Amino acid sequence: MKRRNFLAGIGPLAAAPLIGFSAETQAEDQQFIEILKYKLPFGENKSRTEKYYAEAAIPALNKMGIENIGVFNVMYGPNAPSLYVVIPHDSMQSVLDYQQKLLDDRAYMEAAGDFMDSSLSSPAYLRLERGLMKAFKNMPKVVSPKPVFGDKRIMEMRIYESHNYLKGQKKIDMFNDAGEITIFKETGLTPVFFGETVFGELMPNLTYMVVFKDMAERDINWAQFVKAPGWTAIKDLPEFKDTVSNITDIILRPASCSQI
Repeated sequence: MKRRNFLAGIGPLAAAPLIGFSAETQAEDQQFIEILKYKLPFGENKSRTEKYYAEAAIPALNKMGIENIGVFNVMYGPNAPSLYVVIPHDSMQSVLDYQQKLLDDRAYMEAAGDFMDSSLSSPAYLRLERGLMKAFKNMPKVVSPKPVFGDKRIMEMRIYESHNYLKGQKKIDMFNDAGEITIFKETGLTPVFFGETVFGELMPNLTYMVVFKDMAERDINWAQFVKAPGWTAIKDLPEFKDTVSNITDIILRPASCSQI
């Protein structure tokens, strides 16, 4: 698959407006964060995509230097079977090139055989949605919480939509410049990433992920955040009024192969 075919394959996403994004303003250490959502079939095929990442994709991507790959099942959220995958990239070139590099990797192609050769009547997944984000300047890289939180950790992914790009940028400023990321950390909302969507669904939006040891800790820490003096001081400032028009909240459980 040549690069032009890759871009053609993402269809309308390739033409999405990149408002607010400029390569010239991209800090050297800011990653691009790719999010993939696989819509899965019911029955015995439901686990084939997760198996593909465990046995083929993650080892091959790690070999390329692409690390901290997240693979997540839904605990609470959309009720159709689905699998979320997070792939951090250190450059846009990595985003453009990695699929071709996978296809050129013989070991990967052999390990991915069951996934690649799935038939129309017995697919490994039904549909794939893809999006790309630019990491926030105050949290420029995806951070894996696995060493600290262990195998029973849960993740919360939130998507904050805005009704226009100006308001979307103001909400990003609230996190970066007004200190909301710092308040998160102080109240136990341990971030994994913050990203501004460059292309994808529900635009304009920002998406972030936080981690907890369990749902009880999640509820306690969100309650601490709401009462935190830092949050009270900034939440009603006029410049941040009406910056979020809708919030999607998804609770995820990392797959055993997940590096996040």
